[in-house]
Amino acid sequence: MLDSHIPLITILVSGFGLAFLFGYVAYRLRISPIVGYLLAGVAIGPSTPGYTANYALASELAEIGVILLMFGVGLHFSVKDLQSVKKIAIPGAIVQMVIATLLGTAFSCLLGWPLVAGFVFGLALSVASTVVLLRALEEWNLLKTIYGRIAVGWLIVEDLAVVIILVFIPPMAALSSYETGASPSSYFNHEIAMAFLITLLKAASFIVLMLIFGQRYIPRLLHGVARKGSNELFRLAVLSVALVVAFAAAKLFGVSFALGAFFAGMFLGESTLSHRAAQETLPLRDAFAVLFFVSVGMLLRPDILVEHPFLVLITALIIILGKSIAAFVIVILFRYPFYTALTISVSLAQIGEFSFILAELGYKLGILSQQAKDLILVGAFISIVVNPFLFKMVNPFIPRKMDRQS
Repeated sequence: MLDSHIPLITILVSGFGLAFLFGYVAYRLRISPIVGYLLAGVAIGPSTPGYTANYALASELAEIGVILLMFGVGLHFSVKDLQSVKKIAIPGAIVQMVIATLLGTAFSCLLGWPLVAGFVFGLALSVASTVVLLRALEEWNLLKTIYGRIAVGWLIVEDLAVVIILVFIPPMAALSSYETGASPSSYFNHEIAMAFLITLLKAASFIVLMLIFGQRYIPRLLHGVARKGSNELFRLAVLSVALVVAFAAAKLFGVSFALGAFFAGMFLGESTLSHRAAQETLPLRDAFAVLFFVSVGMLLRPDILVEHPFLVLITALIIILGKSIAAFVIVILFRYPFYTALTISVSLAQIGEFSFILAELGYKLGILSQQAKDLILVGAFISIVVNPFLFKMVNPFIPRKMDRQS
């Protein structure tokens, strides 16, 4: 029996050990190892008999994986790349989120849920997973292509939008009570407007500070360490920059860890040390990213698949088909080629970490029911499992020389 008095070691042993075992079986069956990692999480989650891992600790370790993953993406994603896709990434992400949110809200209304619950439910179905998207783009060598740049830019806009929306979730709990008889003044007041303004100012301040100081001092710091000739110190400096900037972004400016790490990597990527920094962080990044998928599997309650199969099916279709079709049409309307629209639509046909945050917060505040929370989680699980197969289906249609032509 695993010792519960050493939770950090037990979560690492059980998480990595079972992830390797299930991942290896998945690989031998010629399916994505991600499926194995998710099943490893189910095996050590509270819904299955036997040992139950500490989810809070697992999710914190998984967050390190998200930070290192986004830092690595930033190393390969320059400011020029971000500017080159802003004309499609900004309107595309917003419109796609609105469409997916409306689909989820309409479905919840048919189930008789309150409007606010439907909105939070729909919003949770609209936000793609950073980890799943980046792993897929890297696996198919698409990260540095025009498809990868659009998809990552799209995801950054989604992350920023959710950071702002999270401020409004607690007041929505008051609106939910208003629907059952409370005064509307408990929701519509100047405090909400101030919270919105403060969030915008914090996010803008972080971006401005990174543009002014991050672009100048992060590369300078690492160049100074590199001149010492110690690989160990350089590796430590790279990890420190990624984690410190991500932590400061979240605690001081209220933006996500992932977004802070992305900007740290992006400004370091402008230097000549970007390739070396990426190589130094690669092993840790991949290891902790595995724990993200394990933590997702731990959240799943398999009973809902038997209790409400039709509701699970509709939720999965909204995520996989609804979002994909919306993204496909949007990209086509911007006059991008068919294969670009196809790649972007498949990239976004899943949900992940921000959806879990929205589901958990909505449930704690009494906006979402247990059923709604379970549908979001099982929808995420299904979409993450299906996503590698979707990429495999569309891969033959993707021209590999497109990026050079762009």
